[in-house]
Amino acid sequence: MGEIYDVAVIGAGPGGYVAAIRCAQLGLKTVCIDAWTNAACKPALGGTCLNVGCIPSKALLESSEQYAHVQHGLGEHGIAVQGASLDIGRMLARKDKIVDKSTAGIAFLFRKNKVDSKAGTGRFVSGGEPCVLEVVNGNAREQITARFVIIATGSLPVALPAFPVDGKRVVDNAGALDFKEPPKRLGILGAGVIGLELGSVWRRLGSEGTLFEPLPTFLAMADSQVAAEAWKLFTKAQGLTIKLGAKPTSMQIGKTGVRIEYQDSVGVQHYECDQLLVAAGRVPNTAGINAEAVGLKRDARGFIEVNDHCRTALPNVYAIGDCVRGPMLAHKASEEGLAVAERIAGQQPEVNYDTIPSVIYTAPEIAWVGQTEQALKTAGTAFRKGVFWFMANGRAQALGETQGFVKVLADDRTDRILGVHMIGPRVSELLGEAVVAMEFAAAAEDLARICHAHPTLSEALHEAALAALGRPLNQ
Repeated sequence: MGEIYDVAVIGAGPGGYVAAIRCAQLGLKTVCIDAWTNAACKPALGGTCLNVGCIPSKALLESSEQYAHVQHGLGEHGIAVQGASLDIGRMLARKDKIVDKSTAGIAFLFRKNKVDSKAGTGRFVSGGEPCVLEVVNGNAREQITARFVIIATGSLPVALPAFPVDGKRVVDNAGALDFKEPPKRLGILGAGVIGLELGSVWRRLGSEGTLFEPLPTFLAMADSQVAAEAWKLFTKAQGLTIKLGAKPTSMQIGKTGVRIEYQDSVGVQHYECDQLLVAAGRVPNTAGINAEAVGLKRDARGFIEVNDHCRTALPNVYAIGDCVRGPMLAHKASEEGLAVAERIAGQQPEVNYDTIPSVIYTAPEIAWVGQTEQALKTAGTAFRKGVFWFMANGRAQALGETQGFVKVLADDRTDRILGVHMIGPRVSELLGEAVVAMEFAAAAEDLARICHAHPTLSEALHEAALAALGRPLNQ
């Protein structure tokens, strides 16, 4: 039967590694199985997020923003820079160093918390109580037994049959993090989070970016007022070309680039680019765990079916993160991992899915929590809204970053905050206050009566709350 554990976690991404550490902290003998390897073919904990997702993309976003600031943002400060140059190799090396440090940090935390780590792919042999798992690493096979199993296998990029990724001319998000030079023309299939963030990186570094979005609406998941402002800033101010209602149908790869065919409202169109990024979304990574053989249920899209507490059809097996329902967000996976670990230990935690924050790390950033204005209108909910523009914020003026606004939506009868939506400088850091407020069922007046330091960007949230009450002070 192999080694015996209290808990086995399959996957060491943001959900899996957090779940494993918390289980160990609660006194449970825990093992974490993960198949990810780095360019040197060595185990690299952290999943997609740390290796080819959240962390490396943010590193390149920051580097490219710094470069753009030197090119275009210093003149108004009275600073003249001549001869600024771009060293892509050094920029990529910085990104890789951050990734290596992050993945090594998880390995350290596993050792610190006495979590056993096994490299390889984990799959079910038996779904009984206890479960038997097989760990496959090349030709090596090992069986382990666990009273409880947490599936945290994450997600994979959507594969479009007409646009196979070759890692050269046609890449996925991982490939777009390693371009050795900015493509002159970069085509991007998908204008969602990944397409916008990576498109922004390479646009700032000199590429001509064109995004093809099959849907007729830009950023349909975001508040419509925020999406409209983002559209204006990205297309008119920053030079990204975004084609809505454009459905790519085929491509031809030549010696010097890629020619794609797409259908829009006019008819069949063509576009040529040097490299093509396929960023059409993600799908759950659940195909290789032998799910159906042991009684686990998956829906038509491959998501493992779970109840409100992430328990599967097997009473001692849980699933979390991107492989189950809900938004595919690293922090959502982590919260589910914590909750499941504590539930296994006999506690009664809850995850409030109504206060899961979302962020798009473009420039300006986009961030929100709670319901959108269009959702409230569709539901027939009576609400009040307050909007405050960063152009009236002193700190934003000092930074030279006055684009965007903060919007607070509050229930018309109770004043309870129903949603907060932002586009502007560093709003990913401002959103935490709104999440805390909503978690504690705060009213707009609660935010309005909290003293915010001056001058800070956070005053924009304070002013938006005041505006929702009909008494804005600085606009």
